[in-house]
Amino acid sequence: MKWTVLGYQSPYQGPQGATPGYLLEVEGKRILVDCGSGVLAQLSQYCRPDQLDAVFLSHLHHDHIADFFVLQYSLLTAKRLGRRSKPLPVFAPLTPEKWGRLLPYHEHIQLTEIREGMEVEIDSLKVSFYQTDHGVPCFAMVFTVNGLTTLYGADSGPKTDWRRMTHRPDLFICEATFLEQNRPKESLGHLSAKQAGEAATRIGAKRLLLTHFFPEFDPEAVAEEGKASFSGELWIAHCGQVISL
Repeated sequence: MKWTVLGYQSPYQGPQGATPGYLLEVEGKRILVDCGSGVLAQLSQYCRPDQLDAVFLSHLHHDHIADFFVLQYSLLTAKRLGRRSKPLPVFAPLTPEKWGRLLPYHEHIQLTEIREGMEVEIDSLKVSFYQTDHGVPCFAMVFTVNGLTTLYGADSGPKTDWRRMTHRPDLFICEATFLEQNRPKESLGHLSAKQAGEAATRIGAKRLLLTHFFPEFDPEAVAEEGKASFSGELWIAHCGQVISL
């Protein structure tokens, strides 16, 4: 199980950056998890978009789906060039309906709606979905293969019940939208770096990747706050980062 960070910033990208997107490579499959602004340019360093085997979209907020609508064009172009004939499997919630109805694209997308408790299998990889505490339907994903587990937390507020999803994941990819010094009183469906560390501790995560933070944040400040509440191995996301399990 190999993860490559394509984008980690939110709610907008900084110079040469991208909003959330991750390339998962497992047993010869290439899977894109979220497709934010700038993600396709980052992806092109590793593979062409038409070489993807599946796409998972956690929810339909712009910073997680902006480049998906450009990805549609790449599939159209790939078919015209004879590079791809099969539709791309895409798994996503369909609400808010305004954006859900734009996810299909002619015959190039094979769309499956994801729901709470649903499981999907791609060869030996199993993916399970759990709704988080967020402003729109948003789904954390548990990826399991060959005894290894990654919990991708998507966007999530403090009411998210992580313990019902998994225990002692090998990797927990968790948002750190805020630092405690600027965390609003109302949760807004997001966590601070400290809260992310606390969540990782509660589920006994072996490794924690903090992501989804403002481009202007000092990564060292994010790391320091996360380490105050999590004693395991901790990383701060950056474009091109590779984590192999």
